[in-house]
Amino acid sequence: MRRAEIKMHNQLAGWLKEDENGYHFQYAAAYLRIKDSKPISLTLPLQEKEFTSKVLFSFFDGLIPEGWLLDIAEKNWKLNSRDRMGLLLACCKDCIGAVGVHPLEENEE
Repeated sequence: MRRAEIKMHNQLAGWLKEDENGYHFQYAAAYLRIKDSKPISLTLPLQEKEFTSKVLFSFFDGLIPEGWLLDIAEKNWKLNSRDRMGLLLACCKDCIGAVGVHPLEENEE
């Protein structure tokens, strides 16, 4: 299982994980309690219930670089372009915009 903290403006918003059943995203309870907290995407509205999908959520897939930048990432980190979670974890810690993806080790949360 691979996991990441999802941060909005450098504040923990939730967690994304990939397991044998697909992808899961859940907002952090503390983030949901913040007055005026914003969803990370219109396709992932604020809610306590976990989101589940067989494919990587389109919002996160859209964070992955394309074109020549993707080619550089694939070659430098020896990543497969079909490994969308691997690309997300390797390339999207400091994205343009409000959201960042920070990989977690197996024993972290």
